[in-house]
Amino acid sequence: MTLMTERPTISGTEPDSFEDLLDTLDELDVPGYRAEIIRGSIVLSPWSKGYYQDPMELICDQLRPHLPQGHRISVGPFLYVFPGDERAYGPDIHAAPRQAFRTTSNRLDGEALSFVAELTSTSTRNDDLTDKVRVYGGAGIPVYLVLDMQEERATVYWTPSAKGYESHCTMPFGEKLPMPEPFDCTLDTSGFQRPEADDEPDEA
Repeated sequence: MTLMTERPTISGTEPDSFEDLLDTLDELDVPGYRAEIIRGSIVLSPWSKGYYQDPMELICDQLRPHLPQGHRISVGPFLYVFPGDERAYGPDIHAAPRQAFRTTSNRLDGEALSFVAELTSTSTRNDDLTDKVRVYGGAGIPVYLVLDMQEERATVYWTPSAKGYESHCTMPFGEKLPMPEPFDCTLDTSGFQRPEADDEPDEA
């Protein structure tokens, strides 16, 4: 089994299948980290900085009135599974029909998602901008939003396809980002920036 943090480490033996990885994920006890399955490895990411909370709540507040009927939007932690790609992600923000949550399993159907958003950290940025674009788009998720917290810009992807997404738009924080259907609105990204008084390194 491969456990990847910002400094990857190897522990135990390689799992036989994606299901074995999921079972291992259920058994992990790693306080202070969230765990996902990416490219055949369990990837551990530090919990988000405090100032990430405002953008997440502002996104939910702005998009909630435009959700398809019967859908709900919220922040994590929930694990969405994509068996065809052998991936399991815990997105920062997610929207899906209410019936997708009516299960006793902790492995939710990734293809049920109607919207997903990720806020990058130094340890997750590459996957958020590459691997997840392909997997979310390939699963047919209509809209994927990435907040690049290091570059302070927002990118929305839409028109999903087998290779990812056919369309995208990027705006710097502080601007209004057009959101495609099913939302058909604009997202005000004011207030998404890092606090000026916070001089700590942005590691997560």
